[in-house]
Amino acid sequence: MFKKKKKESLEKTTDDFFAKDEQTTDSEQWINEDDFEGQLSVDVYDEKDNIVIKSTIAGVKPEDIDISINNEMVTIKGKREQYENITEENYYYQECYWGGFSRSVILPVEVQANKVDASLKNGVLKVILPKAKKEKQISIKVNSED
Repeated sequence: MFKKKKKESLEKTTDDFFAKDEQTTDSEQWINEDDFEGQLSVDVYDEKDNIVIKSTIAGVKPEDIDISINNEMVTIKGKREQYENITEENYYYQECYWGGFSRSVILPVEVQANKVDASLKNGVLKVILPKAKKEKQISIKVNSED
């Protein structure tokens, strides 16, 4: 998806990727650039009582991030806005992703969804998911009905 482009380069860009084939109609196109989301890179690790998800998402405001938990999956969605209008031909390199992004992570253990905490500091999102406490195993004595 990222483009590395030098002026007058013949390398393919995302515009080439999304360009409509002369033989197809709009309804036949299988990729719609407006619906495309970049995949967020994440680190997921275990702490004693928590599962932690970290991601670098510089340039994104906290109000532009949505975190949801559904069953055993956490989904992080957001949008990184580009506020400058730079024409394609003015780029030497274009590697930063601008636009919508998302990432879903299947949780390795059950968590307490109502106690999840998320913070954004210096462009790093940190989501702390407290592990659900497992009930102690209880032995049950089986009585004989003789």
